[in-house]
Amino acid sequence: EYKMSAKSTELAQKVKKNVEKRKIRSIYDDFAKNFFTGSGLFIVVILLGIFVMLIFTAFPAFKDINVFNFFFSTNWMPSDLATVKGSYGILAQLVSTLLVTFGALILAVPLGVAIGMYLSEIAPTWIRETFKPIVEILSAVPSVVVGFIGLMIISPWLAKLTGTSNGINSLNASICLAIMALPTIISMSEDALKNVPQSYREAAYAMGTTRWETIYRVVLPAARSGIYAAIMLGMGRAIGETMTVLMVAGNTPALPTSFLHPSKPMTSTIALEMGDIVVGSTHYHALFAIALVLFILTFSINLIADFNIHKKR
Repeated sequence: EYKMSAKSTELAQKVKKNVEKRKIRSIYDDFAKNFFTGSGLFIVVILLGIFVMLIFTAFPAFKDINVFNFFFSTNWMPSDLATVKGSYGILAQLVSTLLVTFGALILAVPLGVAIGMYLSEIAPTWIRETFKPIVEILSAVPSVVVGFIGLMIISPWLAKLTGTSNGINSLNASICLAIMALPTIISMSEDALKNVPQSYREAAYAMGTTRWETIYRVVLPAARSGIYAAIMLGMGRAIGETMTVLMVAGNTPALPTSFLHPSKPMTSTIALEMGDIVVGSTHYHALFAIALVLFILTFSINLIADFNIHKKR
């Protein structure tokens, strides 16, 4: 009886300790859950706050600016920069933004997807492990450094190649933006291709397909949603870039009709003019209206990318 009583006491103590551990673990779990939930809600609140702030700061501009002219006029001549009544048309800036972004995607998408495919499907392990840190380092290079490279190296080369007076134009901006978008496209494309089940490849090989046919006809279509997401996020990276295009695009407020023409994207306009305006003026609110257009563009692009990511899953 004494031995049974001792064992019962020992068992009761163990049960008590386990219960206390579970209570402590439950407290930690609840704290972690509430912390991460609060962090997510905090980000949502910040995003909504930015959106609301942009709306309330941008809309007063349309008391003095015709909405149609704002979006479809190419004449941008603020009243505090001219002796006549100001004109606020962002069509040239919008086209410039889309032009340099489109040019960047033309260069970055084929190269980025091809590199991602090589790293995922073909490259030996040692090459993959060596190249991935290089891609991550490239994504950490400041935009002003990329712009400086475009200004000092790419610009003279483009001028010599195209026979123009200088290489500060939309093509230069597209090349620099392609360099900045590449890490995102490479990393996400490789992840999307790696997530394709190995059974797909084995089934294709069992049917007698070659390695290239398996990649092209099986793996790439299966990873399509993830690759689309990579492209959209790369586009978002390019469309919102400021310092690089400010340095190499040319900053000419005219409608560009060629990649060899200088341009002035929306981000450049905001960066160049925000420091020299009167707070509360029409020009001030017009710049916030441009910022609102940019916000909606980038937010829509990220929504599409997120949709493709979840579609892939």
